[in-house]
Amino acid sequence: MSINLNNLDEEQRNKIQNLANLQQTYEIINTQRNQMESHLRETEFAIEELEKTSEENAVYKSIGGILVKSERNKLLDEKKSLKVTLEMRLKTLDQKKSRLENQITTLSTSIQEDLKNQNI
Repeated sequence: MSINLNNLDEEQRNKIQNLANLQQTYEIINTQRNQMESHLRETEFAIEELEKTSEENAVYKSIGGILVKSERNKLLDEKKSLKVTLEMRLKTLDQKKSRLENQITTLSTSIQEDLKNQNI
């Protein structure tokens, strides 16, 4: 179903534009969340592998395009700290995503009611 925007008043056009903006923001947040979740999985895997490695073995970390020798415990601490940070960011993104879902639902319902009341 398509709607001729010329038949709508300014408030309704603004609501539709706001809905489109919210949906776009939702997609961006969802993409960021997926990337963050992938980064978290990689970090968890690195932690598991580092914990299996003995302290005597050489470990390397990637800095830019090169690998640099590092201390196992230091690298493990860095990865654990990164994991905590990523988990907090994921939690924040989940909250934003949930808030946006509620806003989209509310605004969408409001627009549908407006259109129904005008028989559009």
